[in-house]
Amino acid sequence: MNKSEKIRFEKTISFLKETLPDGAKLLDLGTPNEMGTHLKNSGYYVDNAYGVDFDEQPEIIGKEGYDAVTMFEVLEHLINPMGILKAVEAPKLYASVPLDLWFAKAYRNKKDRWDQHFHEFEDWQFDWLLEKSGWKVDRAIKWSSPVGKIGIRPLLRTITPRYYLIEASRA
Repeated sequence: MNKSEKIRFEKTISFLKETLPDGAKLLDLGTPNEMGTHLKNSGYYVDNAYGVDFDEQPEIIGKEGYDAVTMFEVLEHLINPMGILKAVEAPKLYASVPLDLWFAKAYRNKKDRWDQHFHEFEDWQFDWLLEKSGWKVDRAIKWSSPVGKIGIRPLLRTITPRYYLIEASRA
């Protein structure tokens, strides 16, 4: 795990721990991954929703019986994140997105069509998307993403917020 991932995982878990009690049942959007392992190790019960194109089948997320739905670094990959946000049945939503960086283009892996960003948000854009999808942002944090390299862009990544994490409830 690199330094940026470690910071992201620690900030995310700390953010959840402020309001989400241990033992809460989470539906995490996306394939099982290291963040899910951190959530489980932090006392949460985690199921994953994956295996379909969420733009084409947003209803997969509409499962009842969860205390919260988590979407960490997922929505930027969707062409239409509003569909999935509207389909959530849980009363709470925790989601993070990469913020648009004025000095860098959106991430794209030309070898993997799923590993690219259709959106990189400004905080107000993400808040507006949530509002239009029926959510109210209860609280949010931003942080930078140091990459441990030398240069102008790495310096800008150290001082410019890269991640935006929200807790939201149904409006």
